[in-house]
Amino acid sequence: MEKKFYHIDLCQGEVGRYVLLPGDPGRVELIAQRFDHPRLVADHREYKTMTGMLDGVPVSVTSTGIGGPSTAIAVEELHMAGADTFIRVGTCGGMQPQIIPGDIVVATAAIRAEGTSKEYMPIEFPAVPDFSVLSCLAEAARELGNHHIGIVQCKDSFYGQHEAGRMPVRNLLQNNWQAWIEGGCMASEMESAALFVISSVLRCRAGSVHLCLGNIERDKQGLPNPPVDHQEKAINAAILALRKLIRIDQG
Repeated sequence: MEKKFYHIDLCQGEVGRYVLLPGDPGRVELIAQRFDHPRLVADHREYKTMTGMLDGVPVSVTSTGIGGPSTAIAVEELHMAGADTFIRVGTCGGMQPQIIPGDIVVATAAIRAEGTSKEYMPIEFPAVPDFSVLSCLAEAARELGNHHIGIVQCKDSFYGQHEAGRMPVRNLLQNNWQAWIEGGCMASEMESAALFVISSVLRCRAGSVHLCLGNIERDKQGLPNPPVDHQEKAINAAILALRKLIRIDQG
């Protein structure tokens, strides 16, 4: 029997070249419903994987859990299993007032305010998506409506962002947050920096698209900020982008 990779519980060849990466295992089946003939191939720890066909090509979806460390494990082992193109299908919090809950954010780069990517490359190395994947995501987002394309910030501590004032390093957290906003950062999330840097090291392609769930900066300004938790927009953008990428790859 062929050996399975330890964390994702998959053997080589059980995933397609293209893999969508939600964080939540609960979103895997929702995404896989867009495939033809989807089937469950593994469900271990935070890593749930389904594989099917999209436009005649094998594709997969694997959950990564939350944050850079578990994302790194997923990307490393999925690459060993045969994948070379990754699209994160995630959620984020808006940082600019024009970003409304329910909008889509496509990352052009990620601020490496997390720790995982630093164990791959020095901090001077940029965390950027593959241009072909980014182009397809940006085009898909434009076709689907309310969207933003720009830099995202990646952190390791959810509560370090949302409750920075109670942290002993509050001054650092709050000053950095304000600097990122003034620099035009669009949104905050937890996985893209690690995904982009690791994919560069592995010579893989990666990109990320996010649904804005809320925007604390809108709250601060007294602007409407109704929470959302539907995933269809980000999934629609990822599937449409993946179809575009498959067509490009097929020439």
